[in-house]
Amino acid sequence: MEVDYKNIKVIGFDADDTLWVNETYFRDAEIEFGKLLSEYETINKIDQELFKKEIGNLDLYGYGVKAFTLSMVESALEISNYNVSSKTIESILNIGKEMLNKPVELLDGVEEVLKTLSKKYKLILATKGDLLDQERKLEKSGLTNYFHHIEVLSDKKEANYSKLLNHLDIKPSEFLMIGNSLKSDILPLVNIKAHAIHVPFHTTWAHEQVTEKETNGKAYKTLSSLIQILKILS
Repeated sequence: MEVDYKNIKVIGFDADDTLWVNETYFRDAEIEFGKLLSEYETINKIDQELFKKEIGNLDLYGYGVKAFTLSMVESALEISNYNVSSKTIESILNIGKEMLNKPVELLDGVEEVLKTLSKKYKLILATKGDLLDQERKLEKSGLTNYFHHIEVLSDKKEANYSKLLNHLDIKPSEFLMIGNSLKSDILPLVNIKAHAIHVPFHTTWAHEQVTEKETNGKAYKTLSSLIQILKILS
């Protein structure tokens, strides 16, 4: 389905796994967590229980490394029938701290894309997660000056985006969102009559996956890399 971008005035970018690496660190952490609890359960069961705990805690903890760490601690207690040692709990907390201290690894072409597009469009960063962690990553990234506005959302549903666009006085027809998650960055925008471009990352959290039925007939474009956007917009 062909999409016309000639009326676009503002471009929104997701952060995690769109501008820099993020989900890879969560997968690595899950592997370490599985090793720590392996005396109590199979790795597959540990992964399942941790995922269920994360989803159950979303309304309370939200997204991000701190929420993930709390879910790991709770899961460890339950999986071990509350026999897990304090040393193992300390190791779990250290997994979380190591994640928070990871370097910010920009994805290919990010700075070139932002530098080029910022000359023609207003750019905003629209991400979800822990505010302090996202601010830290943005500062480390060196990309702050490219953005006209930065918003850390509690979630990325239609209502969240509508509220953001209303607050910034942006018409949906003049807004384009670019991100790696169909569930969070693409479908909500298409549903409120804005535009969206999907740039997949090689790893996607199970909670962010959608079915073919959910995407069927939706007007958005998928690109294999961020740098391809320049062929469309610049």
